[in-house]
Amino acid sequence: MFIGVDLGTSAVKLLLMAADGKIIKTVSKEYPLSFPKPGWSEQNPEDWYTQSIAGIKDLLEGLNPDDVKGIGVGGQMHGLVTLDENDNVIRPAILWNDGRTVEETEYLNEVIGKKTLSDYTGNIAFAGFTAPKILWMKKNEPDNFAKIKKIMLPKDYLVYRLSGAFSTDFSDASGMLLLDVKNKCWSKEMLEICGVDEAMLPKLYDSFEVVGELNDASKTELGMSGTVKLVAGAGDNAAAAVGTGTVGAGKCNLSLGTSGTIFITNDKFRVDDFNALHSFAHADGNFHLMGCMLSAASCNKWWMDEIIKTKDYPAEQANITKLGENNVYFLPYLMGERSPHNNPAARAMFIGMSMDTTREDMTQAVLEGVAFGLRDSLEVAKSLGIEIKATNICGGGAKSPLWKKIVANVMGIEVDVVENDEGPALGGAILAAVGCGVYESVEDAASKIVRFKESILPDAELTAKYEEKYQHFKTLYPTVKALY
Repeated sequence: MFIGVDLGTSAVKLLLMAADGKIIKTVSKEYPLSFPKPGWSEQNPEDWYTQSIAGIKDLLEGLNPDDVKGIGVGGQMHGLVTLDENDNVIRPAILWNDGRTVEETEYLNEVIGKKTLSDYTGNIAFAGFTAPKILWMKKNEPDNFAKIKKIMLPKDYLVYRLSGAFSTDFSDASGMLLLDVKNKCWSKEMLEICGVDEAMLPKLYDSFEVVGELNDASKTELGMSGTVKLVAGAGDNAAAAVGTGTVGAGKCNLSLGTSGTIFITNDKFRVDDFNALHSFAHADGNFHLMGCMLSAASCNKWWMDEIIKTKDYPAEQANITKLGENNVYFLPYLMGERSPHNNPAARAMFIGMSMDTTREDMTQAVLEGVAFGLRDSLEVAKSLGIEIKATNICGGGAKSPLWKKIVANVMGIEVDVVENDEGPALGGAILAAVGCGVYESVEDAASKIVRFKESILPDAELTAKYEEKYQHFKTLYPTVKALY
């Protein structure tokens, strides 16, 4: 058996997979998220470890723990975890959706220069990336910065605690702005800019490579006695892509999670003219382009939980019938925005309301706003000559039939729904099985394990209506940008 871990922002999700890909059991364990100041987002790395251990215990209850042969971890990207000489966490981890690094991001993009950054790394600076966080810590917490002996990403901290392996993989490292993605090595120029030594950074691996074994302390806690291999794992989006079969060139995956992503696979390294999309390494050993919006399903969660105060999501969507005819628009920038606007100061807004606007119109606008935001990134991919005719879909938002229909028609492409929507956790388990030699490659494993249960085809008439609506949506951000 193989364990896949999805180290998320609000919870760790764990999955137990048989060698043939059958999912035996899943478990989820929540942990707190703190917002010390407006726009800040932090977490205690110790919670990731304790809740993961608790989750693995639940996962293996009633089973023989020694049947587990490998563990693969997918996790939230970009977070800054720093350890001192005694391997103690120096400060709470600064997460991917933290917006404190506006000045550092501007410094990197404007002083160092976007072209220079792109030459060094294949990407430009975004507020959520790790390098701006390092610069922020250097400037604002010099005493803490001076203590740093190890810098790692969230899922790599968990792997380190479980195995002692100081490792990362190319897909997750791509989002640090410290990796020369094209050549798959640390960028000496970026390390110099950030004032860190390469010795502070983990060793680089492909996602499916074995980096170590479960250590004695973890085995004792979990009641294991056999050898359990740990693979390098992957950033959550690359792991989700593996879990949805989005491997090999020319595939697409949409994730409607807390954040939203459009993930397009490539067999070669590519960069768009404005670096609106991230150019990252993929967990299958190749590359991918990715557009990331910071708030996706979290927009709907905010609207439901905080504003209209309900947990009955299906009931709120049941009476929405005017698809393609809504005059209310929602800009989905609750935490600022990354792709393609790269503006941490951007904020959400409704626009176009009138006296006959209904609760359903506003709920619909939230779902459509996220779909339009993802379409923005799709348009950038199209500008590179990339033709996408279909996409896989995963994430909590993909549980909504209405939202999937909206996405299919806003994008104008077929949307294929995976049978097991376990995304990063399944991807982690698949990577572990590849690392342990059960499958020849990630593509081989995905082709044998991932199955699809339905396809949503776009409707020509509705797609035409949404095309008109999207063209209007595109004008909104440039019009209100100065207000931010």
